[in-house]
Amino acid sequence: MTTTAKHLIGGRWTGEPERERHNPARPGEIAVRAPAGDESTVDRALAAADDARRAWAATPAPARGAILLDAADVLRSRHEEVATDLVQEEGKTLAEARGEVRRAIDVLRYFGAHGWQRTGESFPSGTPDTSVVTRPEPLGVAGLITPWNFPIAIPAWKLAPALVSGNTVVLKPAELTPASATHLAAALVAAGLPAGVLNVVHGEGSVVGAALAADERVRALSFTGSTEVGLRLHQVLSARRARVQLEMGGKNACLVLDDADPAAAARIVAAGAFGLTGQACTATSRVYCTPGVREAFTEALVKEAARFSPGDGLAAGTTMGPVVSSDQLATDLAAVERAREQGASVATGGRADGPFLPATVLTGVAHDHDVARREVFGPVVAVLPAADYDEGLALVNDSPYGLTAGLCTRDLALAHHFAAHAEAGVVKVNRPTTGLDLNVPFGGVKDSSSATFREQGPAAVDF
Repeated sequence: MTTTAKHLIGGRWTGEPERERHNPARPGEIAVRAPAGDESTVDRALAAADDARRAWAATPAPARGAILLDAADVLRSRHEEVATDLVQEEGKTLAEARGEVRRAIDVLRYFGAHGWQRTGESFPSGTPDTSVVTRPEPLGVAGLITPWNFPIAIPAWKLAPALVSGNTVVLKPAELTPASATHLAAALVAAGLPAGVLNVVHGEGSVVGAALAADERVRALSFTGSTEVGLRLHQVLSARRARVQLEMGGKNACLVLDDADPAAAARIVAAGAFGLTGQACTATSRVYCTPGVREAFTEALVKEAARFSPGDGLAAGTTMGPVVSSDQLATDLAAVERAREQGASVATGGRADGPFLPATVLTGVAHDHDVARREVFGPVVAVLPAADYDEGLALVNDSPYGLTAGLCTRDLALAHHFAAHAEAGVVKVNRPTTGLDLNVPFGGVKDSSSATFREQGPAAVDF
């Protein structure tokens, strides 16, 4: 069944469907129809947000939080419908989609409860009969630009802290996944969110996103997407001293040492590389192995890759969904072909079957090969050599990106050393590079982040 998405502006659902999004697993089937906003649509949404901001900021924080809690209950009651739509527009497996909707529910509950915790600080004063206190105040209108790979979780973890902090919001979801964000907005409307507090504008990033960034009414902008676009947005927002939060690209590495159990390490790497079809900014895409474990690990990783069975996310037995679009599939295949040209071998996968790309393991890769340097954003992982721990750490850090990094070892001292010296915002030991608890700060370093404010948890409220 085809879902219809609409803009949400000033409490009204509006806009005629102009764009069609096809099911990535069944390209001939329309999954969602959505409007295409332009600069005038953004202007109306910003006007509504600006009109609503003073009354919303004056609303007690516990009352703002209560609406988020009620929205979580609404979303919970629609869990299966929302998860099914998510599968049909993005391509995840149903299990992954259910997990993502659950994440959005938990995010709403977490920040909803935070409404009772919004306090300032008290400081001693050097002046007699004087007390000093601080009071947190909202920035005003927040613009949010979100990607297609987590189409309900990322909008939730951006808009929930903005709303509970007293800001009004204009959200621009990814063009490929308009339905999921619409479901999230509909839950908030059903929970009683006042008109104009949350506005949603669908459309192209180069139009809607650019208009949001350029408008002086936007006092804070949170963006998840490519480094190239993020850095341009940073320049625009910084020029007018608006607050900006960026989560951008990654080329996440895992270092597997000789003392690691090769089978266990392969399960960890496979989960990080092939889960979610490898379409996560935190996905493992390069693995450095020391000599004593390299052969056994590679054999185990190839076996683990076979456990990921690509197919329609709603079909029984599917353990990995399709690539999100034909453009992304072409990018993935071009990366594999370029790796071959540079001397790599394909240990498994590497060839598409319609919109499906099997879990792909590349060997014979050198650190200066393109596939070891550039983000692929698909189920493709390269296995590379490292002489020892010291060289492995240096290779992990030798990247323009620094989002997540992983280590597989039984050595506690090396685990602590790696955590202290890996140049990444998130460091995992004996865990997949993907995934993070929602109550802790998330973000990267170098070209993976603006290195200003983190997302999730109290850090998101600080932003």
